[in-house]
Amino acid sequence: MGSVNNASLCVGKTPWWKEAVFYQVYPASFKDSNNDGWGDIPGLIAKIDYLHDLGVDCVWLSPMFESPQKDMGYDISDYQAVYSRYGTLSDVDNLIAACHVRGMKLILDLVVNHTSDQHPWFQESRSSKTNPKRDWYMWKPARYDANGNRIPPTNWRSYFAGPTWTWDELTQEYYLHLYDNSQPDLNWENEECRKAIYNEAMRFWLDRGVDGFRIDTVNKYSKRTDFPDAPVTMPGETDQPAAEMWCNGPRIHEFIREMNEQVLAPYNAVSVGELSNTPLPSQVLPYVSAAAKELDMVFEFSTIRLGTGGPFHGKYLYREFPLSELKAYVATWQQWLEGTDGWHTVFCENHDNGRAVSRFGDDSTVESWEASAKTIALWQATLTGTIFLYQGQEIGMVNMPKEWRIEQEYKDVESLNFYREAKAFGDAERIRKTEEGLRILARDHSRIPMQWDASPNAGFTSAGVTPWMRVHDGFKDLNVEKQEGDDESILGFYKKILKLRKEYSGLFVHGAFRPSLQEDETLFVYVKDDQGSEESGVQADKRRKALVVMNFSGQPAILREHNLNVAATLGCKQGEERLLVTTLKKKDTPRMEAGVLEPWESRMYLNF
Repeated sequence: MGSVNNASLCVGKTPWWKEAVFYQVYPASFKDSNNDGWGDIPGLIAKIDYLHDLGVDCVWLSPMFESPQKDMGYDISDYQAVYSRYGTLSDVDNLIAACHVRGMKLILDLVVNHTSDQHPWFQESRSSKTNPKRDWYMWKPARYDANGNRIPPTNWRSYFAGPTWTWDELTQEYYLHLYDNSQPDLNWENEECRKAIYNEAMRFWLDRGVDGFRIDTVNKYSKRTDFPDAPVTMPGETDQPAAEMWCNGPRIHEFIREMNEQVLAPYNAVSVGELSNTPLPSQVLPYVSAAAKELDMVFEFSTIRLGTGGPFHGKYLYREFPLSELKAYVATWQQWLEGTDGWHTVFCENHDNGRAVSRFGDDSTVESWEASAKTIALWQATLTGTIFLYQGQEIGMVNMPKEWRIEQEYKDVESLNFYREAKAFGDAERIRKTEEGLRILARDHSRIPMQWDASPNAGFTSAGVTPWMRVHDGFKDLNVEKQEGDDESILGFYKKILKLRKEYSGLFVHGAFRPSLQEDETLFVYVKDDQGSEESGVQADKRRKALVVMNFSGQPAILREHNLNVAATLGCKQGEERLLVTTLKKKDTPRMEAGVLEPWESRMYLNF
């Protein structure tokens, strides 16, 4: 198969975003500068040197636009204004400047599948059936059952539980919303609506110096406009899963090509799309093929969704999964680009999921938490594609304590809707399983305040201030300040491994992924092959290779018992392999045995 390195398919040098480290900031929870309990943009600016020192090249700022905050800013009421608790337009300008002066870039969240129901566009649209903006949203008349009862236009279920349709008394029609009923979907079929999106939500910010966008729900703009009912896959439920009615719809590639041609390409703006419910590589490639001229890269969610019960009815009914299942997904999405002109992303955390160390690692003891967080760092930093980190990941932030009551501490609209639905269902076992699932998977876990130091409120805000979400009980032991001066901390390890990722970019950013021991439920093993060396004429047998060996268990792993020979796997003579990285601390290395990995220990070897 051909090389994964797509640089030769680009005009000139490799695009900056392929080898960049992106870092997502959730503004409400990052740093509060004015003691109102909410993080803000001046707080982010105050910490920009921290991100620069970490090795971040581009900050992705989650929605900070004017919003009623029903869905934490993903319900926008004004694309050109900043939510007052986050700051002002001048603050955004200052953030852009702070990034650029350090050689960093800034991208914003582009949320244009829907708006808030408080957006002036929707206020006009719902004002009358003859309003010029009526067709900017998706309105349909009611249906009636055999008994004459009014029912929604389709039986589609929303992502946040309940129907996708809400009745509007004023104009006597339903409007469509894939998410909360306060988030009506825009009608991308309407050309004037698309033009307004490009002008108000995109060019406005690009003209101010923003470098691109993370594009929310990017494959949901084109719906089935014949509006058929979804097949009944959940008997006994009124509303049925219907992602096939709006994901990857009939005009979606036309719409995204237009967005790229009219806005993204002229500004040379980087684009990364959120691509849900698209599980096949053959479905993803058309979005990211360089020849297609649509998006630079996308987030595909098969790996990060492990443990969930699906996106609809059973999402928070947690299921255990074996390591082999995780490895199979990683292998699929690491190898699918070979021989293509596409590109991909590397991530295991974001604002919509539980913390990685609490899901893929082990946070049950201090030792296992620290070791598994470093193993996750090594795993992510050695995968092919553009890496995205989420705030707090670099210090190993964990899920909210299991003792916290969902009714009191959980704030997310999705979490609470699913919990209310489980309670309304009335089955004690379903309630118990939903609670268990929320304590592992809920979006709330990633949204508690960033833990900066051991002072009151973890340094997120001042003592005596009540933060918008409760600070984690363990912040005095888990915070930036405690790790910052320690090269052997999780933070120190992230700094080290991100530097190595750039130093060996041919191996880790662009290299071919070759999995090994895929059925093994203890070891996660793969070889990275620097196929990028082909372009410099290096012979195949002289290319650099790296072997990544990770113990994803709480027990020691003896390599020979897993039929793993490091030198043979790297294709070099015994003793010629070079240990480049271990997650062990220096005090533990004297007892390190070549053929034994400690619990959650990981290593990376080079062939020369």
